[in-house]
Amino acid sequence: MATTGTTAGQSPSTAAGVLDHLLGCERLSTDHLRRLLSRASVIDEQLRSGSPTSGSRLLGKAVGLMFFEDSTRTRMSFSMAAQRGGARVVEMTGSGSSVSKGETIGDTARVVESLGVDALVVRARESGSAAAVADAVSVPVINAGDGKHEHPTQALIDCYALAHATGRAGRFEFDGLKIAIVGDVVSSRVARSAVWAMTALGAEVTLVGPSHLAPASMEATGAKIARNFDTLLPQLDGVMMLRVQLERHGSSTLGPVRDYKAGYALTEARAATMKPNAVVMHPGPMNRGLEIDGAVADSDRSIVFKQTAAGVPVRLAVLAELLGA
Repeated sequence: MATTGTTAGQSPSTAAGVLDHLLGCERLSTDHLRRLLSRASVIDEQLRSGSPTSGSRLLGKAVGLMFFEDSTRTRMSFSMAAQRGGARVVEMTGSGSSVSKGETIGDTARVVESLGVDALVVRARESGSAAAVADAVSVPVINAGDGKHEHPTQALIDCYALAHATGRAGRFEFDGLKIAIVGDVVSSRVARSAVWAMTALGAEVTLVGPSHLAPASMEATGAKIARNFDTLLPQLDGVMMLRVQLERHGSSTLGPVRDYKAGYALTEARAATMKPNAVVMHPGPMNRGLEIDGAVADSDRSIVFKQTAAGVPVRLAVLAELLGA
C-alpha cells in the first residue's frame, strides 16, 4: 500500500474513495474529512453507551506504535483507541529501538511490520518520517506528528470538537465560521494540519502572531495572516491557542516573554471581548500563564479537554477506516 503521493497524506486512489495512509491533511479531500469525522461521531456514541460494536471493530488486528518523540496525549489516545477497538498494541520508543543505533526508520518499520502488525502509527522529530515509513512498508501508516510538518489526527480532533461545540456535527460544515490560530505558528505541525482541514470544511482561518512566529510565508497554507490580536478577537467564532515551543527557540528568537504575553496571550481581559458563544481551544500541552491564562483554559467557553476526550473516538475512526473495519 505504499504510495507515490506520500507528502500529500493520501494515495492517488483517494479520489476513488480508498485511503491507504493518513500522512497529512494538505490534500485530504473534504469528503474524506467528513467521512472520518462522521465515523468518529458514531464510534463516540457507541463508546459512551457501552455498545459491543465499538469494541469489536479491530478484533484480530495488531497496531504498532513507533514513537521517537515525547508524547502523552497522542500516544495514550492511540493506544486506548486501538484497545477499545479490540486490537493488540505493540509499542516502541526511539531510545529503545535500533534507530538509536543508526538503523533507518524505514528499516525499523519493516522489522516491526514483519512481526505481523496490521498498521503503524509513527511520531518523529524529522519532517517526512511518516512518509518514509509509508514508502517502506505495505501496511497502513498514520502520521502522529512529524517535525514541523503535519499532525493530521490532531487536526481531525480539533475539527470534531469545534463542530460539536458550535452545533455543526451533523454535516461537519464550517461555512461562515471565523477561526484564529494564535502564537507559535511557525513551529506548529498542528497549525498546518488544522488550517488545511478547517478551510476544507469551509472555515475562514487566520494565523495570528508576531512576524517571526507567524511569517507571511504561511499564507501559502490558505490562511490569512494578522498581527493585531485585539482587533481580530471580537470577530471570531473560535480561537485556538498554540503552545510556545520554548525548546525550539532561543531567547533571542522568541523575544521577551513579557512582550509576547502583552501582544498574544489569551488573558481573562481579552477573553471578555469575545463573542458570547465563541470557543477557546488548545491542542496541548498548555503553558498556563504564557499563551493562555489558567482561568480562560478552565472557563465555560473552553473546549480544551473536550479536544482531549475526542482523541479516542477520532483515532479509532481513522484506524477502522484504514484497516477496512
